[in-house]
Amino acid sequence: MWWSYQDVEEQKARVQREIAKRKKRGEKFEVLAAPAGQKKLSTTFWGQAWCRNLESYQDYESRLPRGRSYLRQGKVYDLEIEPGKLSAVVAGSELYDTTIMIQPLPKKQWMQIVESSAGQVGSMLDLLAGKLGDGLMQVLTDPKDGLFPKPKEIRFHCSCPDHADMCKHVSAVLYGVGVLLDTKPELLFTLRGVDQAELLSNASSAAITDISAAAAGDLAGADLSAIFGIDLGAERAVEEPLPAKKKAAKKAAEKAKKAPKKKGQ
Repeated sequence: MWWSYQDVEEQKARVQREIAKRKKRGEKFEVLAAPAGQKKLSTTFWGQAWCRNLESYQDYESRLPRGRSYLRQGKVYDLEIEPGKLSAVVAGSELYDTTIMIQPLPKKQWMQIVESSAGQVGSMLDLLAGKLGDGLMQVLTDPKDGLFPKPKEIRFHCSCPDHADMCKHVSAVLYGVGVLLDTKPELLFTLRGVDQAELLSNASSAAITDISAAAAGDLAGADLSAIFGIDLGAERAVEEPLPAKKKAAKKAAEKAKKAPKKKGQ
């Protein structure tokens, strides 16, 4: 079918009128803006890792370029990431509601990631900024056992008339996740149904173990809380209170020591 310039402009105008109507009904219609003037859609570790993983899916290869183009043209609106679910509105010849369901990360797989990450995550800021060692990066982005979903774990639905396995609107939304992760990397963990704090608490536990080991050696007797900035009080047993009689006797003895001695004594 051949489209004239006038047809295209009328199509755009019709879509904008529909957006205006839906805004009046209370819908946000916030466009997901891709970085302008850059070859790569994403600029951070997590966003780029998501896109690389997406492009490794051979089943989606033919549909990805068109979706990337849609995203760059500002046609993806109201992208939301929830546990196991992506949703957005994509503008084409009409407005299409797109939903993508992603299975939660299997618990066994997540626990393997947590164990492999032991002691390697310095802080939550480092984790979300992607400031990680090469070994940990490989664990988290492994195509088989990492954080990212595999094609068999993804199901999608779009209200468009395209009955292909993956339409360009779904592709645009999947690429949009990479853009959103640039500013909200924690949403990857939300999407997969896991708690990123478990990676950090694992590292903290390892750090406390190391400190305790050091206390048995050269640092024995030192104030470890002050040195390492970690409150170790919770790890120590609470001192048993002295019975009331012992307390009174101790207090009397201390008072006697402080009292001035009489002459001749």
